Amino acid sequence: MAERAIKLSIQSLFLWVVMSIATIALVSTSSLSIYSQITTSRHEINSNANLLTRMIASVVSEPLKDSPPSFVEDRLQDLASAEQVLNVHIYKSLPDDSDTFSSVERFASYNKDGQLLIPGKQKQLVTLEQTPMLTEDNEFLESSQKIYDQETNQVLGWVYLRMSAEGFSHKIVKTILVNLGALLVLLIFSLVLAMRFQRKITAPIEKLSFFLQRTSRQRDYSARAEPSNLKEINVLSDDVNIMLSRIQEYMHKQRQAEDQHRKLNASLEEMVSQRTNALKDANQELIQTLEKLHEFQRQIVQNEKMASLGDMVAGVAHEVNTPIGLGVTASTMMLDRLAVIKRDFENKTLKASAMQRFMDESHENLNIIYRNLNRAAELISSFKQVAVDQSSESSRSFCFAQLVNEILLSLQPRLKKLQHNINVECDPTLCVETKAGPINQILINLIMNSVIHGFEDVEKGQIDICAELITANKLKLVYRDNGIGIPSDIRKRIFDPFVTTKRGQGGSGLGMHLVYNLVTQGLNGSITITSEVGSGVEFVIVFPVSNAKTS
Repeated sequence: MAERAIKLSIQSLFLWVVMSIATIALVSTSSLSIYSQITTSRHEINSNANLLTRMIASVVSEPLKDSPPSFVEDRLQDLASAEQVLNVHIYKSLPDDSDTFSSVERFASYNKDGQLLIPGKQKQLVTLEQTPMLTEDNEFLESSQKIYDQETNQVLGWVYLRMSAEGFSHKIVKTILVNLGALLVLLIFSLVLAMRFQRKITAPIEKLSFFLQRTSRQRDYSARAEPSNLKEINVLSDDVNIMLSRIQEYMHKQRQAEDQHRKLNASLEEMVSQRTNALKDANQELIQTLEKLHEFQRQIVQNEKMASLGDMVAGVAHEVNTPIGLGVTASTMMLDRLAVIKRDFENKTLKASAMQRFMDESHENLNIIYRNLNRAAELISSFKQVAVDQSSESSRSFCFAQLVNEILLSLQPRLKKLQHNINVECDPTLCVETKAGPINQILINLIMNSVIHGFEDVEKGQIDICAELITANKLKLVYRDNGIGIPSDIRKRIFDPFVTTKRGQGGSGLGMHLVYNLVTQGLNGSITITSEVGSGVEFVIVFPVSNAKTS
C-alpha cells in the first residue's frame, strides 16, 4: 500500500480523471456525429438512386411496349451527363408470366465509357427495389424499379441501375478525418486546461508540504502556514497552524515536565536508597524471625513425639502394673504358706497332707508369678524396642510384620477398651532394612488419628494395614479405615501444620504434618491420600528399602 501511494499523486490523478472524462465525452460525441453523418449520407444517396431509377422507368415505359431496343438505348444515352451512373439495364417481362424472375430478359442497356456489361442481375431485382444496396467494397450502389404501363398499370419490365458510390466513400472518410481532427484539437485543449487547473490546485499543496518538511527538519513549531486562495487548502492551513500551536504548547509542557522529572529523580534516588536500607534491615529481621519459627516448629514436632512417647509410657506402665501386682500377690501368698510350713516343721507337727497342699499351692503360685513376669517382660521388651525406634534415626534390619505387632502391642493399653478391629496383611517372613523409627511413629499417628477422628461416632471400626514389595527395593504400605472420612476443605491441606478438626479440644494439628515429614524426609518416600465424607480414608505410602527378602 505504501509503494502504491507513492506512485499516485494529486497531479497525475487530477490529469487522469479530467482527461478520462474529456476523452469519453469527446469520443462519444464524435462517434455519434460520424454515425449521424454517415446515416444521412447513406439515406441521401439511396434517395437519389431511387429517384433516378423511377425517372428512367417513367421515360422508357412507353417505348418499351412497341419500340425496338435501339430506340430505348438511344434514349438512355441521355444518362451520359450523369457522372455517377455507370450501368443501366432494361429488362422486359415475357407475356406469359410477368411477376417471376425467370420470365424477364434483358431488353436494352446503357454502359458508361469504360464500363462493362453487368450480366445476371435478374434474381436481385426484387431485393434491390425494396432497398438499394452498396457492394462489399462500398464502390458501387445498385438499385431497381418496376416499369408500369401508365394506362393498364401492368408490369412491363424492370430497370436496373448501377451507380458509383465514390463520393459517398470520400464523404465518409472526410467526415471521419474532420471529427478525428476536432477530437485531437479538443483533447489537446483539455490537456492544457487541465494542467493549468492542476497547477493552480497542487501549487498550494506543494507549498504547504514544503512548509511542513522544513518545520519538521528545523523543529520550529512557532512557524505558521500562509493562507491560500483555495478555500479547502486555506482550511487545511488553519488546521496545520492549530496543530503546530498545540505541538508548541505540548513541547513547552514536556520541557517543564522533564525539569520536574529530573528534580524528582534526584530526590527519588535518595528516597530509594533509604527505602533499600530499610528493606535490608526488614529482610534481615524477617530471616531471623523465620529461623526462630522453624526452630519453634521443630521443637513443637519434637514435643509431639515426646508427648506420644509419654502417652505410650503411661499406657505401658499401667499395663505392666497388672502382671507385676499379680506376681507380688502370689509371692506374698507363697511367703505366708512357707512361714506356716516352717513353723509346723519346727514344732514337728507337719503333716503329709499339709505338705502336699503346700506343694500344690506353691506350684500354682509359681506358675502365676512366671506367667505375669513373662507378660511384663514382653511388654517391657516391646516398649523398649518401640521407644528406641522412636528416638533413633538409624537403619536396621527387622521383620516388618513383627514391627507392626510390636507397635500394636505398645498401643494395647489405649485400644483394649475399644471394639475396633485392626487387620494386618503382610508376609510374616518379609524382612527389610530401613529406618524403623519413622515407620513406628507414622503407624502410631495414623492409628490414633483413626481412633480419635475417624471413629468419633463409630462404635466398632475396621483398620487395615497392608504391606508389600512392589519392586526389589521399594515397599508400599497401605493404611485404610472405614471411619467418617475427611471433608474436602480439610483434605486439601491435611499435611499442613496446625490443621485439625479438634481445635480447642486438645488437637495440635501437627500429627499429619509430622507423618508427611517422616515419610518424605525420614524415609525419602511419598504419601497420597484418598478420602470422601462417609467412606473412610486411605493412605498409600511408598518408600525405598534395602536387603528386602522373604522365605
